[in-house]
Amino acid sequence: MNPKTVIGFVNNRQGSIMDFSVDAEFQKQVDWVENFAAEEIEPLDTFMRTRQDADGNELTRDQWRAVFRYIGDLQQQVKDQGLWGFHLGPELGGPGLGQVKLSLLNEILGRTRMGPTIFGCAAPDTGNMELLAHNGTEEQKKKYLEPTLAGKMRSAYAMTEPHAGEPGEFKCNANRDGDDWILNGEKWFISNALAADFLIVMAITEPDAPTLERASMFIVETSNPGVEFVRNIHTFGTPFTENLNTEKGRGGHAYIRFNDVRLPSDALLGKEGAGFVGSQTRLSGGRIHHAMRTVGVCKKALDMACERALSRRSKGQVLADKQMVQADLAESYIQLQQFRLHVLYTAWLIDMTGSYTREIRKEIAAIKISAAKVMHDVVYRAIHLHGSLGMSNETPLGDMWMSAPWMGIMDGSSESHKENLAKLMLREYEPCEDLFPSYHLPRMQEEAAKKFTVVMKKYASNSQ
Repeated sequence: MNPKTVIGFVNNRQGSIMDFSVDAEFQKQVDWVENFAAEEIEPLDTFMRTRQDADGNELTRDQWRAVFRYIGDLQQQVKDQGLWGFHLGPELGGPGLGQVKLSLLNEILGRTRMGPTIFGCAAPDTGNMELLAHNGTEEQKKKYLEPTLAGKMRSAYAMTEPHAGEPGEFKCNANRDGDDWILNGEKWFISNALAADFLIVMAITEPDAPTLERASMFIVETSNPGVEFVRNIHTFGTPFTENLNTEKGRGGHAYIRFNDVRLPSDALLGKEGAGFVGSQTRLSGGRIHHAMRTVGVCKKALDMACERALSRRSKGQVLADKQMVQADLAESYIQLQQFRLHVLYTAWLIDMTGSYTREIRKEIAAIKISAAKVMHDVVYRAIHLHGSLGMSNETPLGDMWMSAPWMGIMDGSSESHKENLAKLMLREYEPCEDLFPSYHLPRMQEEAAKKFTVVMKKYASNSQ
């Protein structure tokens, strides 16, 4: 599973050689990221779980300032390596690595919690940067994109609603009032909203238009009058009382209500009615990045399972000597390797075409579906192997386990992606109009017999 692994083979349909190896210079950067993550970011992750000093005391304000200065120093080290915002192209100040190299780096960051923040590639800012880059005016890029790229502003993406996550059911709307827009409605489970300086909001502007032409995107500053944070939702394991704390700067997933929020005309992001289509730039890229980091999460879970199997004893032997344990480890390894290669293949396709074609959208849907299944299976086996320790809050496995169902919901449910994948697959086939299918053996046998009657006559005459 080491990023140094060289994988190459020929894709006959495209006539290109798929090579997932990297040049020596980039390999040095991969090695640096691996060491940096292990020595700096993972200890930071552990510290941020307890947020206490060595004596078990809560941190003072001065101590928090010191921690944030340390995080800033880590971010500067990343910038010095030329890896800040590594998901971005050179026109946006990033290194323009391409998706295969992104995959190798995201595998490493997937093992960490703070890694994306340290490297300037944390969601939802990553996708929002792409939206601003592709759809924003020069003024919008200067006001919102550049500070976000520099890590001076944070953002959130407000799409899903309390009653529906499917675009055809959205109700949040924006209506013209002179040169302005008036925004009303609710958005649900908006990640990072309380820490955000601005939101990118999907709102219905043409309710009678076809589904894909009904909505537009708007840039909404969270300080605007009428932006109400109803609750700040948290996931499993967090006390419900935390949902009632809507203090600015907190993590979580906000329930937002827009009450006659007045927006200037230049708040419109992209063309009117092009919100759903424009959002695919963000969502397609986000889905493959989630899959890349899932590889890292699952690799970490498998590493933990292997260490446990070699360390824990039962009935006179280590767990690693038991066939059922060996079977579980083998299943996890196979699933993870197959998934990893599929992610790399999808990344390679994007690098080859430079766009999200129908073929690429098919593969992205497939790896998004697989991500949820692979994470569920690999993490569950690791938890089971750890017994009561796996069920405790004293290993990272609990957080990983809670992320497994999340992976099947975020950026579209697994069911919706399966539906889309099937539709894309079936476009490559034609129905058979005959009574029996084209692969019906009696017909194939008849056609083969006719062909070889001619073949035998030809080769029999050649032998005389």
